[in-house]
Amino acid sequence: MLKRKKQTVQFLPYNRALYQRVSKYTYDTLSAFTPVIEPSGMNGFYMDMKGMPLPSGDIKGLGLSVLKKVESRISLLSVMGIGSNKLISRIITSVVPDIIHEVSPGAEDSFLAPLNFDVLPTARLKSVHKILYFLLIDRIGQLQKLSQYTEDFRTLFGIYSIQLANEAAGRDTSLVRPPILKDRLLEQTILPKNTNDESILLSAVQDLAEKIAFQLRKRRRVAKKIKLEIHYIDGFSSHRIGCINYPDDISVSKECKKLFLRANNRRISIRSILLEAVQFRPYTEQENLFYIPESRDMEISRAVETIRRKHGIGIIKKANVLDALG
Repeated sequence: MLKRKKQTVQFLPYNRALYQRVSKYTYDTLSAFTPVIEPSGMNGFYMDMKGMPLPSGDIKGLGLSVLKKVESRISLLSVMGIGSNKLISRIITSVVPDIIHEVSPGAEDSFLAPLNFDVLPTARLKSVHKILYFLLIDRIGQLQKLSQYTEDFRTLFGIYSIQLANEAAGRDTSLVRPPILKDRLLEQTILPKNTNDESILLSAVQDLAEKIAFQLRKRRRVAKKIKLEIHYIDGFSSHRIGCINYPDDISVSKECKKLFLRANNRRISIRSILLEAVQFRPYTEQENLFYIPESRDMEISRAVETIRRKHGIGIIKKANVLDALG
């Protein structure tokens, strides 16, 4: 919408690798206060403080200590919502302007009553939202009163009635779950200059693909899933998904270029390209009586790899990559 109103606006691509590092630093900082932490996207965390010692029993004081620690270590200004469950904590941080706010156990319904129903996850579902709009309901307090008529509430909201009633009352039984580490390879380039020149863009894709291939050979793995993501200067993005069956430079580059050509369906200049490989499986090279192209490609890749292992991955670049990216 902003781009439509002012054509000179430029959207900068997000640097996912940087955000992940900052998120990791924040997670490590919070781990000094409790071992049970659940990331919520890249910009939030749930902390389970049950059983943790509190200075003078003051949870708010501890919360302020957490915020100061994050600011001093990572230079991030943060806000905190203290509640009996994840739902309440999340809503606090979205509607309360204070840097820290606490809703005491038992006060959840009175805290929620004056708020718009849009803060409840179930109320944002299209079918539920339509019914609420039809009933002229806009506040959670109205939902709380309606939920007292159990049969009518069930008739109106069907399979969503129980969850909606629980959320309106501030009940949430979901646990704070520590993250399961996801094994993946990630490479991203922010182009020196915004461009829609296909030769330059394909050279950038090739450079990223060779970095992914190098790491796959190091692990002796191939990837069942590789995602190529394009970020345009107007804020839009596009992606396509493929797989890698051979970890040599030529095979990986060919697959990634194919994904790029399928994903790039606009004439707008591109700012950033990202490759993410996941779902790894072992790569076993079978001996073949005949000399096949895959064997030749792997031999070339290994010859280049020997030099790169010794002097760094950026020491050898193909002429087209060097010309496009420098």
